[in-house]
Amino acid sequence: MIWILLFVVIGIIFVIWEVRRQRSLKLRAHLMQEAIRNHDFTFRLPVDGLLPGERAMQQTLNKLGETIRRQMNQNEVESWERLTRVLTHEIMNATAPITSISQSMLGRDDVKGSPLEPGIQAIFDTSRHLNNFVVNYRKMSELEKPVLTDVPLRSLLGDVCNAYPGLTWEVGVHTDITVCADAGMLRQVLMNLAKNAVEAEAKRMVVQQIEEPSNHQQLMLYIGNDGLPIPAENRQSLFVPFFTTKRSGSGIGLSLSRRMMIQQGGMLDLAEKSLSGCRAGFILTILQSV
Repeated sequence: MIWILLFVVIGIIFVIWEVRRQRSLKLRAHLMQEAIRNHDFTFRLPVDGLLPGERAMQQTLNKLGETIRRQMNQNEVESWERLTRVLTHEIMNATAPITSISQSMLGRDDVKGSPLEPGIQAIFDTSRHLNNFVVNYRKMSELEKPVLTDVPLRSLLGDVCNAYPGLTWEVGVHTDITVCADAGMLRQVLMNLAKNAVEAEAKRMVVQQIEEPSNHQQLMLYIGNDGLPIPAENRQSLFVPFFTTKRSGSGIGLSLSRRMMIQQGGMLDLAEKSLSGCRAGFILTILQSV
């Protein structure tokens, strides 16, 4: 009788445990479905408390989200490159004769000092500004292929820190870390982030290594600052070429930086949450040296 009662209790406990587990799995499926529906492929669901097979499946799905996100970013960059080639060709063909003719007319004696001069000068300045803008944007599609080498990360970060002595740097990166990257491109990306921080009135810059035990092939850095926060309405457009909130900005700094990281097998993303003391932050993903 006691054994029967014990088996019944164990059975009831097992049923309750299984029901809760199924509810948990159903909730996981719902959360992932909602993330995909909202085009959020940064989801990472925990694997604690799962059976071995379920844990392996969850780890695979977590990696799948990252793969989809990277592929979408790569397709986006390639689309912008194709559009850039068409736009730069057509715009430069159209502005070149306007700039040349207006410049020539400004040198004529019958134009100098006449009522026509301000208008022709405005045409010349506008066409030249548009031409310079297109030339800057053309950099997006003319990047040279990266030359990947073993780069001591702390040494590279030291160079960037020295270039911006006005910022107070807090670097939390292991001294022996070596990454597989194009040193020039990686330095330029870090410089762009520091430059943006200065323009956002930042005084403090934080570079913090993010421990990612599930991925030993990549290194993730949090790069944040205490400057002006990024408005919520601008976060989705931050890496779109031409988009800028600065009066004198070209809108290619962050999009170009992401392009350079993708070419190196890495990524540049906006951090979803800022570390303590930071108002804006980015996640820089770099390949680690073998």
